[in-house]
Amino acid sequence: MSEKAQVVLAMDERMNDESEIELVHHNSRLGSADDDDGVAGDRDIGLATAEAKPELKRPPMYKVLLLNDDYTPMEFVVHILENFFSMPREKATQIMLVVHSEGKAVVGIYPRDIAETKSEQVNLYAQENDHPLMSSIEMTD
Repeated sequence: MSEKAQVVLAMDERMNDESEIELVHHNSRLGSADDDDGVAGDRDIGLATAEAKPELKRPPMYKVLLLNDDYTPMEFVVHILENFFSMPREKATQIMLVVHSEGKAVVGIYPRDIAETKSEQVNLYAQENDHPLMSSIEMTD
């Protein structure tokens, strides 16, 4: 008798159509009473295992803060909020007044890389325009 191949599928009942299946192939020297020649033959035993789908977590979020100073014109702060944070003029004016009266304000909440980029862009733009306006980031609670 020739070699026999067995494929064993080990599937979890919860597995859905999107799960990936990996075929693991094993060769073993097993004898069997079914063999005509009585000689142990090679048997291929395939084992399909379901790869668990990794649970994805949302990235930690960071607040972009605009800090008040005594020298940056209010109109420049409104300009920053409109251009870097896509705020309409009315909302930008409201946020600018919060920065002016409270010393700082949250102007956006983003994943870390985006928050860092926006903060650096604001700081660089303010510096290029000779304003001491500063932006920073901090992790949300």
